[in-house]
Amino acid sequence: MYKIKNAAVIGAGTMGLGIAGQLANAGIDVLLLDLPSDGDNRNAVCERAIERLLDPNAPGLLHKDNLERITIGNIEDDFDKLTNIDWIAEAVVERLDVKKALYKRIDEVRKPGSIVSSNTSTIPISLLVEDMPESFRCEFAITHYFNPVRYMRLLELVRGESTKQEVIDCLDRFNDERMGKGNVICNDTPGFLGNRVGVFAIQTALHTAFRMGLKPEEADAVFGRPMGIPKTGVFGLYDLIGIDLMSDVAASLENILPAGDAFHDVATKIPLMTRMIDEGMIGDKCTKGGFYRDRNETERETLDLDRFSYRDCNNDKPAVAIKAEAAGDFTVLLSADDRYGEYAWKILSATLCYAAELVPDVNESLVAVDDAMKLGYNWIQGPFEMIDSIGIDAFIARLESNGRQVPAFIRIASGKTFYRVDDGNLQYLRADGSYQTLDRAAGVTRFTEKRRTLVPVLEDAMASYYALPNHLGLIEFHSKANTLNGDSMVLIEEGLKHASNNCKALLIHNDAQHFSCGVNLEDVLNFIARDDLDGIDRFLDHFQQTVLSLRNAPIPVIAAGSGLSLGGGFEVVLHTDKAIYHANSVTGLVESLVGVVPGGGGVKEMVYRWSEHLGDTTKGAWQAFMNIGYGKTARSPLEAAEMCLYRQGVDEYLMNRDRLFDHASAAVLGMVDKYTPATRGPIAAAGRDACAEMADWLEKTRAKGHLTPHDVITGSQIAMIVTGGDVDTGTEITEQDLFDLERKAFVTLSATAETRARIEHMLSFGSPLRN
Repeated sequence: MYKIKNAAVIGAGTMGLGIAGQLANAGIDVLLLDLPSDGDNRNAVCERAIERLLDPNAPGLLHKDNLERITIGNIEDDFDKLTNIDWIAEAVVERLDVKKALYKRIDEVRKPGSIVSSNTSTIPISLLVEDMPESFRCEFAITHYFNPVRYMRLLELVRGESTKQEVIDCLDRFNDERMGKGNVICNDTPGFLGNRVGVFAIQTALHTAFRMGLKPEEADAVFGRPMGIPKTGVFGLYDLIGIDLMSDVAASLENILPAGDAFHDVATKIPLMTRMIDEGMIGDKCTKGGFYRDRNETERETLDLDRFSYRDCNNDKPAVAIKAEAAGDFTVLLSADDRYGEYAWKILSATLCYAAELVPDVNESLVAVDDAMKLGYNWIQGPFEMIDSIGIDAFIARLESNGRQVPAFIRIASGKTFYRVDDGNLQYLRADGSYQTLDRAAGVTRFTEKRRTLVPVLEDAMASYYALPNHLGLIEFHSKANTLNGDSMVLIEEGLKHASNNCKALLIHNDAQHFSCGVNLEDVLNFIARDDLDGIDRFLDHFQQTVLSLRNAPIPVIAAGSGLSLGGGFEVVLHTDKAIYHANSVTGLVESLVGVVPGGGGVKEMVYRWSEHLGDTTKGAWQAFMNIGYGKTARSPLEAAEMCLYRQGVDEYLMNRDRLFDHASAAVLGMVDKYTPATRGPIAAAGRDACAEMADWLEKTRAKGHLTPHDVITGSQIAMIVTGGDVDTGTEITEQDLFDLERKAFVTLSATAETRARIEHMLSFGSPLRN
């Protein structure tokens, strides 16, 4: 049996570096090689690459200490080190001659039983290994990662005619469990799946926008969140990736796809974009801008496609786009009898038909196509899930009314659905018209799929509660960004009550992009606009008592989430017996950035945790003061541990978010026997003297220009909470005392014009206001 205990990556470019970083995150020792440099430092290429891996704005590592697992070198001086490597991943330039020459060198030094793979996105295995012996071909595969490797979930795993099944099984298992990937097994066909469908959709959106005369911001308002895809849209995505690079990707696919493929219809170069590239207007990575450019922190300009000059960006979204995004239903776009509805239909009809034409020749399973788009392009629904949402027969009728040919696989599905629930199992349609149960790997469950087989016991617009087998209750948030409000707290309260009476344990989990982005700021702003400060206080009191009831429940409670767990969302997590995170989870208490304080027990928890960790109440108060005041976040559980946001020995993290549900379910049920709720006694307050020192620090820091006036006001309220208020040092204070201080501070700040301005700015622009 093949096992991967160490690895090597050849090529320290963007993809190779990302693969090496994720291997280090997975606990694997990795050798990173690239070309030798002239001069004394032969490893300069890899050294510069490592600096990018540590970029604080886009870190490739879960923690900087993981760098210790990476050894650098070059392919002249260190090539013989490949002799003892279990897996050699090639990620060099996308040139067949360069790769083939490298494989011959690798085969001379690699040990028998080692695996070799390529990160190519375009070159078939048949060409890559055509000159290699069978002993090499049988242990070779394509492992196509998506950029950035740490964050993008998709791995396209491609086998050749000679590749051993054991090699594919090893790579599949390792990348699932250790690298955290959602693996899609692909046939050795041009473009595989993700890029073939994804780039087709992007190119279709681009060319259709030009043909219809849509402005970039109009097109992106439709081809974005309202359609259930990332907010960048098409023009924004071109800017983000680089107009030159995206054009190269399209050209590469055009070159490798067979004649007659529909991709050729949307691959022709657009003269205006050729001019942009020639003049260096290639997007976000250059100062000249692209389709958009920033005028200042809050204002953007858009390229006028007719005049080739920049103008003010029109931020007014089409009404149908707003309606579709608010409803979380892309089909709203298709019902609009205007140019935006026409634009949405043209993109989706072409893309969904293109995806259907890939089954079964490119891949026999529609699930693989859907997974590729959800994991590789962050679509909320895959193409076949989208057709189900439209209705297959309705989709066929509209295609026919527009004179479009209906793909055979869609015709087969007439009168059916691509996915169905039968006898409690989720099934999918095969190319022969029969259904097959959707079985994931052992330990892998996506709750979005499992939920289709369930009926909630309790449900409102914000959350749902389910009673699962094995006497397990589950609460799922499902609002926009999974924000929380009073209704969320009622659902948690009622769900916990039902679970306590009918179940053995409770799991708080969802399969959304983010676990919870915190309390709904629009609701807070509405309280402020009505001058209803008493309403804010009542809401916070209910929030506090609800999360405390999780901690004090007679059954164990675990939170398991991925993405963002911020503010009020993280305060829910803080009050559970155990948290199980995805490795890329972002956690923190960020309320100070909008001019308020954590009001759901977040400050309380940080004071307790830091004081317990340091064994000193005053030092603990200072740490809580600094972290909460600056709104610090941790971008991984390893970073969170250093901020007392993650409890070593209690909390856990997994590399693969698809394993959260099964792992957390087993963990919380495993706590049932002899379970007793956690309790907390009083704590000695740091007191008014420490509070005065913090106030002095705030003023001195403001004088240096590092804090704004309202930062000082907000920070003063945080200081008041963490030190216990106007009490002597050592005075015993309880959790409820700290709850009361949190509410007092939150209400006080909510009464200020500066806090209202911060909240309005965050809702309008998605960034903090420095006032």
